[in-house]
Amino acid sequence: MFSPALRNRQRILAQQPVGRTGTARPMPTTGPVASEYQLLLAALGLDLNRLRQIESIERKVEAKRDMIGRYLPWVDGALDGDTGAQDEIVVTMLIWLIDLACWPTALDVARYVLKHDLRLPERYARRPATLIAEEFAEAGLRPGAIDLEYLQAVQDLTAGEDMHDQVRAKLHKAIGLALAAKADAFEPDAESGVAGGKVALIDAALSALSRALSLNRNAGVKKLTERLERDRKALTATGAAPASD
Repeated sequence: MFSPALRNRQRILAQQPVGRTGTARPMPTTGPVASEYQLLLAALGLDLNRLRQIESIERKVEAKRDMIGRYLPWVDGALDGDTGAQDEIVVTMLIWLIDLACWPTALDVARYVLKHDLRLPERYARRPATLIAEEFAEAGLRPGAIDLEYLQAVQDLTAGEDMHDQVRAKLHKAIGLALAAKADAFEPDAESGVAGGKVALIDAALSALSRALSLNRNAGVKKLTERLERDRKALTATGAAPASD
């Protein structure tokens, strides 16, 4: 649909410096970078209008999957150049990448957005760190939707950011659920076994769930916590884990 030459041109232009130093610098208004950016913004405007006409969330996601290739070379260039410009293409694609469950790329863009203190489009009420933490966490509440490593990476990425306790609690809950699932599936003889065995996974899950509960007493983790505590006691009783309680 888009030639390799066009994609390469967009990637190179997006890498170009955009003026004064500092975070969230404005995009240029003249020159080849500005011209290509405005063309992409116009295309994005048309695509956003198409999306508004789709009522089904599932169909919106599929439409984004077809559309996103138009913009990714520009995003790649912006990240490679580390320009820090306030770029509507980049911040919109962050949201699309999350919607499409493209977790590695979404995480790369999330790091860039927070590093340069970029603003989300005006139609989004949440601050970037809040949106990133909550959307990754929401995926973590759906079994098998996202790997533990991405949840933990987002926890590290947003640890110093200000956000509602309920959002941070949701992220800790998602991490706890992922760790509990790993504990349930733990195979002692597997080469990839976690150091400390199943009990280490249970302890890590309990720690995450405890933190979620401390941030939000309505986090909905009590039943899982109780079940994991019973599992740990059973392991201790059978000699599968040292008694440390």
